[in-house]
Amino acid sequence: MEKTDLQPAATGGVSGEAVHSHTHDHQAVPSDLALRVKSLESLLVEKGLVDRAALDALVDAYENKIGPRNGARVVARAWTDPAYKQRLLTDANSALAELGFAGQQGENMVVVENTPEVHNVVVCTLCSCYPWPVLGLPPVWYKSAPYRSRTVMDPRGVLNEFGTAIPQDVEVRVWDSTAELRYLVLPERPADTESLTEEELAALVTRDSLIGVAKLAPPTSEGRA
Repeated sequence: MEKTDLQPAATGGVSGEAVHSHTHDHQAVPSDLALRVKSLESLLVEKGLVDRAALDALVDAYENKIGPRNGARVVARAWTDPAYKQRLLTDANSALAELGFAGQQGENMVVVENTPEVHNVVVCTLCSCYPWPVLGLPPVWYKSAPYRSRTVMDPRGVLNEFGTAIPQDVEVRVWDSTAELRYLVLPERPADTESLTEEELAALVTRDSLIGVAKLAPPTSEGRA
């Protein structure tokens, strides 16, 4: 069941057709600093002082490996420590700081929990606000106009395109990140993981599950992730 009204971030998410009504400042165009960095990068590449492939590999590492591993550690701790999970859902900023995951682009965080009754997904409708300390750099699709607009209007359709089918009796909540408030999804713990250690659980957690566009499957019989 989808809601059809936009709710303030402090009180809930949105789903269905909605209109962005926040009054915060989104960064619609790159800042002067970002433009200068891009210009310097292009100049260094042109002069052969920097390898474009090496830069791409570095960005990929932070986007897909280093950054999301922080969020995975948070999730694994919440799955194995009920007291920590309660702190995480009640005061995410303090709970994330306990593990050292606080800082720029993640100063004010809220963690929302997936349950059998509710599935959460995160978007930033006007730009690409994203929790860097726990997820690294945002993927290209997260910054794309189609994702930013269609996730609010047709969340189930977008999730289906990611291969994530949500049953009709499960509510889909869409959370609109802002420059002042950013979200992290606490995925449901997969079945058949009771015997796994915290480290092994963290290895199961994916970046996409922390954004909410994917669900987690149990470990395969061939081995653990």
